[in-house]
Order: sequence, then structure tokens, then C-alpha cells
Amino acid sequence: MPTISMFYGILVLMFFRDNRRHHLPHIHVRYQGQEAAIAIADGAVLDGAIPVKQLKMVLAWIEIHQEELMVDWELAVNGDEPFRIAPLQ
Repeated sequence: MPTISMFYGILVLMFFRDNRRHHLPHIHVRYQGQEAAIAIADGAVLDGAIPVKQLKMVLAWIEIHQEELMVDWELAVNGDEPFRIAPLQ
């Protein structure tokens, strides 16, 4: 599960071949022992939870990098290494 970005203590990960459980493009985020799966298309929390402040930052980051995230999703689903994406600044 490669880390594709990291900002403000938030790790953003994308698992290889991870289209079975949630059935749509998504990322996994970790923050201080909490985890959530978040849909790339609309920012819906599919599983888990992180604090609201950090969730808002992740949602802003997704909006900025949505196109790159979809490219990474296709790579990861096919078992290829996704590219790193710039952090939120």
C-alpha cells in the first residue's frame, strides 16, 4: 500500500488492486491512529473516520488533485505503482 502523499500529519494511501471492497475509486487516509476510506469522485466517507478538520483538508486536496488521483487509481488497480502527488500547502 504505497503512500501517495503526506501533509499535516495525514497519510494518503492507495492500495494495489483495491476495487473489490468499496467498488469505486477511493483513497485511504490515516491520521493519529484513525483511518478512513474516501471516494475520489465525491469525497464520500466509505468507511472509518478521521477528525472533521483533517477530513476537510483531505477533501480540499482531493478536489485539487482529482485528475491525478484517477490516474493513480487506474495504475493501482492494475497492480502498478501509483505516482506521488503533491501535498496540500
